Amino acid sequence: MTARAPVVLEVSLTGPEQDHDTRVTFLGQRFRIVRRGTSGDVDAARELVRQWAPTARAVALTGVREAQVAGLYRGPAAAARTRIADEAGSTPVTEGDQLLEVLQEWAVRRVDTELPGHLTNARTVVLGGRNHARTTRVLREHTDNIEFADPRLRLDLGDRLHANPVVGLAADVLGEVGAVPARMVPYALRTRLGSPARQAAHALARRAARDCDVLVATYAELAGFGLEDLAGKTLLTSAIDEDRLAELGGRGVDLVVDITPQPFAVVVEAAVLEALMVATVEGSAMTDDDLLDMIVGADLQPRLLHPNGPRRKSRFAFVIHPLSQQYFRKMEPLRTVSRLAPQPVMDLVEKAVAYSPPFTYSHVTGITSPTGAEAEGWLITVGGTPREMMAHDPEFTYRRLLTAAETARKLGAQIMGLGAFTKVVGDAGVTVARQAPLPVTTGNSYSASAALWAAHEALGRLGLVEVDAYGALAGNAMVVGATGAIGSVCSRLLAVAGARLWLVSPESAKLLALKALIEREHPGSEVHVATSPDAALPAMDLVVTATSGAGKRVLDITAVKPGCVITDVARPLDLSAEDVAKRPDVLVIESGEIELPGDVHMRDIGLPKGVVYACLAETVVLALEGRYESFTVGRNIEWEKVKEIYRLGLKHGMRLASMSGVNGVVTDEDLERVRSLAVAARAGTAPRDLAEALP
Repeated sequence: MTARAPVVLEVSLTGPEQDHDTRVTFLGQRFRIVRRGTSGDVDAARELVRQWAPTARAVALTGVREAQVAGLYRGPAAAARTRIADEAGSTPVTEGDQLLEVLQEWAVRRVDTELPGHLTNARTVVLGGRNHARTTRVLREHTDNIEFADPRLRLDLGDRLHANPVVGLAADVLGEVGAVPARMVPYALRTRLGSPARQAAHALARRAARDCDVLVATYAELAGFGLEDLAGKTLLTSAIDEDRLAELGGRGVDLVVDITPQPFAVVVEAAVLEALMVATVEGSAMTDDDLLDMIVGADLQPRLLHPNGPRRKSRFAFVIHPLSQQYFRKMEPLRTVSRLAPQPVMDLVEKAVAYSPPFTYSHVTGITSPTGAEAEGWLITVGGTPREMMAHDPEFTYRRLLTAAETARKLGAQIMGLGAFTKVVGDAGVTVARQAPLPVTTGNSYSASAALWAAHEALGRLGLVEVDAYGALAGNAMVVGATGAIGSVCSRLLAVAGARLWLVSPESAKLLALKALIEREHPGSEVHVATSPDAALPAMDLVVTATSGAGKRVLDITAVKPGCVITDVARPLDLSAEDVAKRPDVLVIESGEIELPGDVHMRDIGLPKGVVYACLAETVVLALEGRYESFTVGRNIEWEKVKEIYRLGLKHGMRLASMSGVNGVVTDEDLERVRSLAVAARAGTAPRDLAEALP
């Protein structure tokens, strides 16, 4: 005769909808799992335990908190647990606490292992209470952005009140859960005393949950909270069956982390798995080593479920600032002030704004890579214009950038970029990256790449230099400031394009070393060196200026060939607006702008919809790639990183959108005017005074 399978009884205070009577094999042994739900009826649960305890190997007690959330049970949880467990006699009763201590931590660590950076700085809302204590504790290793629906946890009342013995005693008397004096106060009275704080915490948690990235909740807690829109969120929960997973997918959940492994055809709670473990070691207490051996032996693992397919959404922040007083006209109340106030008043406003705290200018949404990765971000404004930043020591700007970084952290950003002059001040981001609470990048790698990308595009569109089907230039190119950090990168990029190359720098030894490096990387390339640009300048089709000599004469623009494209990647610029105005038959480019992938929504930054500066695009590319690191900082730009960010940009759908000069975005009309004047100048039919050709 076949021996009967030992019984493990699950008694739940939730409803009977999930009841079953199932045979399973666990660690090589056959068991019968019987689930019975009582819809909050504690007496019925006690009766079930009384009936089954004599024959059951172990009892799993579940659903006490869930029954409270659903309104099925309105009494104190501890009392219900005690009354039910007392009926079991010598039969062990478990709620899964020992197993959950391992599973909650393991689930978080598995997410971090399989999706590195996913939890970094994530805005997290915990809907339950101390039942998620271990999960919350491990999450704090990845983020400080944690909100609680439980008012005691939200305000840390336990630790705060008990720091003072007298106040702590009063708190115990008024209802600290689990304290002996609390049981002297009727439960209904304790509930009414706590309800105002609970309602306030609930309202604050609802607000936070709308914008959060991670929710920690059982399914019952989530249902009781009434949050319908879960688009893009990660849910850390337990015991999710196929129907619930489909329902969560329909509400937009990206990732469901089921803390409880599901080794059987029926979905079970952690308490049931622990009861099976206790039943397996019948007759002796289950040790931590027993627990680990059985987790490994049964191959129990938390589950990472993607109800809408694998997706990753990253978060970034980017720091912007006004480039001049003209930018004050874009927002009130400064717009009205700038229109009415005389110049001395505007100078005072400019100084005052420099001291203003950073604020969020725009929420950026809709960025979607062809890979399926998504990103959202925030543009954070610091108030100083370049003139004000230069008028103070670097620490003045560092302090504001670190405040902006703290704002970015609270918003949930995983990486922050520095824009415009904020990446130039002081040590070019090194100090800020070292002290900020999240990785920082200046975007200079992509800026250098995009500037030459734009120059290459301009040469092709002007049509004055042959560019073959592979992008190779049949012309002459010069880099002024070739031995500098950006200059050396530009030189190597131009060598890739196949141009005959002139390298200019006063540092002769470095020039020779750079020439040798390029010739080694590109055998057969034609590379010339010089300490001055003057002799070869008239023959150049493309000139890149990348010096660090702000205010010094870098080259004589009147000597360049008509139709030459000059790319000024120096910051501050090597060529002034007055210099550029002297040669309307020459195209001077300062930057290449990048079109972001997706249906991008963002407040005006002076560019067409979905188009951003390359330094901002670098931050977005790193977010889409999940590379939360200080990619470009300091004044030395690494050649390998310039190539890498260009490749990653193409992977994520970045496109060159436009090129900009001293007067803003270069239009088709601008290109045609330069081309017409250049052709005329080369043919000897240009106006005697080129200024006459200016519109």
